[in-house]
Amino acid sequence: MIHLPSSDAHCALTQPYCPDSVPSGLFDRAMAEISRYHCQQTPGYEHWLNANGIEASDLDSLDDWSRLPPIFANFFKQQMLLSRAGEQALELTSSGTSGQKSRMRYDERSLSAAQFMVAQIFRHYGWDTPDTPCNYLLLSYEPQGRITLGTSFTDQFLCRFAPANRVVYALRSSGDGHQFDLFGVIAALQAFAEEGLPVRILGFPAFLWQALQQMQGSGAANLQLPIDSLAFFGGGWKTQAAQEIPKQQLYARIQRQLGIATSRCRDGYGAVEHAVPYIECDHHHFHVPVYSKVLIRNPADFSLQPYGQQGLLGFVSPYISSSPAHAVVMSDLATLHPGASCGCSLATDWFELHGRAGTSASRSCAMAASELLGSH
Repeated sequence: MIHLPSSDAHCALTQPYCPDSVPSGLFDRAMAEISRYHCQQTPGYEHWLNANGIEASDLDSLDDWSRLPPIFANFFKQQMLLSRAGEQALELTSSGTSGQKSRMRYDERSLSAAQFMVAQIFRHYGWDTPDTPCNYLLLSYEPQGRITLGTSFTDQFLCRFAPANRVVYALRSSGDGHQFDLFGVIAALQAFAEEGLPVRILGFPAFLWQALQQMQGSGAANLQLPIDSLAFFGGGWKTQAAQEIPKQQLYARIQRQLGIATSRCRDGYGAVEHAVPYIECDHHHFHVPVYSKVLIRNPADFSLQPYGQQGLLGFVSPYISSSPAHAVVMSDLATLHPGASCGCSLATDWFELHGRAGTSASRSCAMAASELLGSH
């Protein structure tokens, strides 16, 4: 196992939303350490730094990590970037609705760090209930052999926080692919309401919306799932983006038709290229945990945007050793807000998502730049 003491200490912080709990200077030391590691262990990474005006010797004195040149998440659709630790590591892919998938490798250290972060956030919200069996509706792919799809891997992991009584998948394996089992989802929800155990609904929101629409259209009775049930979404609407429903509308329908309070309907933002979890607070804002920093970049010149200004969503975090994805820029547009503006109890900043920078499968971050620039 790779030993990176500052990075490991940073990833082991147990209070995910308490900046005061982070030892002074730890984030800077951890970022310098992981960047040095990739200079030594990832072919071409030091050249990438040099081409962007940074020498390896500059890293120890760097305290503005927006200067560290990020890698576009979309680049991982073109090429795998691996350190020596990533060469034999677990490979996960994005869902790749455009036909192109990001391929990422996670060594044991990086995967354990990401899963530890999720566990701390679940504990923070009181969702780690090892003594309370639940019924699960997984709005994701029924496994066929080894799981390599990032969203399915995540959903399987999230089932560890409460024992599974029964598990029902929305996307059933048909032998040569998967099919959405609409009526199976509705039947499962109805059976779960009768059984009386808490229900955890995890995965793609579009499939639950279709089930709610079918239930309403057919006159099916509203259900009352147990009060400590949880609807936790991730993965976005993917190919259903044109039919995407505002979150507040979706949550209101879940409360009305399934009896799950809107405060227990949460969305999660994550990506196979960046595994740090961003989970909505009870005011439905994506707060940034202490494990990373969010940088919003102007697509014209990559300069940093201030609070309240829209740009490309970027992250820096020292958690990953298998790939130089410790500084990445996503294809999502977002705005960063100060923590105090949320109104919940969390002190950390939060970001607001505005969707993909390009709306069709072939659009790229470069086209996002032209879209934003066209408005000025």
